[in-house]
Amino acid sequence: MRNPLASPLWTNRAFVRVWSAATISVFGTLITRVALPFAAIIVLGSGAVEVAVLRGLELGAMLLVGLVAGAWVDRLRRRPVLIWADLGRAALLASIPVAYVIGALTFWHLLIVSGLAAVLTSFFDAADTAYLPTIVERERLLEANSTLAASMSAAEFVGFGLSGFLVQVLSAPIAILIDAVTYIVSALLLATIRVPEPPPPPVEDRESVLSEIRVGLRLVRHDPILRAFVGAQMALAALWGVFGAIWLLFALEELGLGPAVVGIVAGLGGFSSFIGAVVAGRATRRFGIGPVAVGAMLLAAAGNAFIPIAPAGLPVLAVACLVMQQLVGDSAVTVYDITEVSVRQTLVRDRALGRVAATFRVAAMVAQLIATLGAGLLGEAIGLRATAWLGPLGGVVGAAVLWSSPVRGLMTLPAPVEGEGGAPPAVDPLTVAAAVEWDQPPGA
Repeated sequence: MRNPLASPLWTNRAFVRVWSAATISVFGTLITRVALPFAAIIVLGSGAVEVAVLRGLELGAMLLVGLVAGAWVDRLRRRPVLIWADLGRAALLASIPVAYVIGALTFWHLLIVSGLAAVLTSFFDAADTAYLPTIVERERLLEANSTLAASMSAAEFVGFGLSGFLVQVLSAPIAILIDAVTYIVSALLLATIRVPEPPPPPVEDRESVLSEIRVGLRLVRHDPILRAFVGAQMALAALWGVFGAIWLLFALEELGLGPAVVGIVAGLGGFSSFIGAVVAGRATRRFGIGPVAVGAMLLAAAGNAFIPIAPAGLPVLAVACLVMQQLVGDSAVTVYDITEVSVRQTLVRDRALGRVAATFRVAAMVAQLIATLGAGLLGEAIGLRATAWLGPLGGVVGAAVLWSSPVRGLMTLPAPVEGEGGAPPAVDPLTVAAAVEWDQPPGA
């Protein structure tokens, strides 16, 4: 993989501002991803059900407005959406440490902030993706995405690594204040960009959102390879749903680890994803697309099986098990995602790719939401360790779905679907590696 820091993009002042804003805000966001559930667990004494509801509300809010946000962003100028989303999230998150200091912090407060912030994040993410081509030449987009991904991964490693220490030293609500400040800095940086943005399309040129959604659903439903991959993606999302509901509680209560150790373990996820990004291309060239996808699913299951076997009362061995989950499970998931994205972007022409991607994302979020809430209830009923064994089943089911489909015999990238038009974009492993970590629950 090329060195993104050697890119001539650094002479583009608008991109440098976007890159700086993204790096700073991602750093703060990753602190909140750890600190928010810690605020519920440590400060408010929440259990598995409450943590699952907190995570589930975030997923549900993003699921509810995700497609709508994308449609509205196409009707508005993108930079104002980015700025106001940053300022709105800063205000929401700043209310948590304020309420904590005055003794008024409640679980309902965390729920409201989490849900509203997820809505604003949906609008921000949709606008962010659409805004980049406005300030970067089309031939430089791959380099721009790769550079942003590299910064995200570095911010993830540092942010997750520091988050546990910040929670332990400052308390979880005060640590969230850092994220609020980073959003303000991000908004100020974006506000200094002076590159003119094309006007939004007129009302008469707008397409029906529902008709676009139906096209994406139809393409996935009628193609056996896409249908298998979306089924496997849902199984993998269910694995992460179980993980997100119980992992922090399991590490704190069952294994007796402190927030600082948990933060360091979580920070290893970025490093392990880059291991997967490096080996993905070599593995698929040697063993074939389908076998690598199936094998990656099985490795993801094996990696997550290290969680329930982590022994209580033996902290060194317990930490070693959690680290193995990061190294084996996360790198395998990255290999799978690079394989799946490569097939999807080759099979589906560019004009329909966004709708197919939205179909995959919504299906995965539904599965993850159901698994998150179910794992929270089971964690209370049968215990965290027993519930943790359900996570690896998602990888096994995903592998079975792929094995029983034409994906099993897929050795090279398939031919594109006829009649969709437009050349598929290139797949950058670095970008996919960062996106994998970004979509996973806290600690993954």
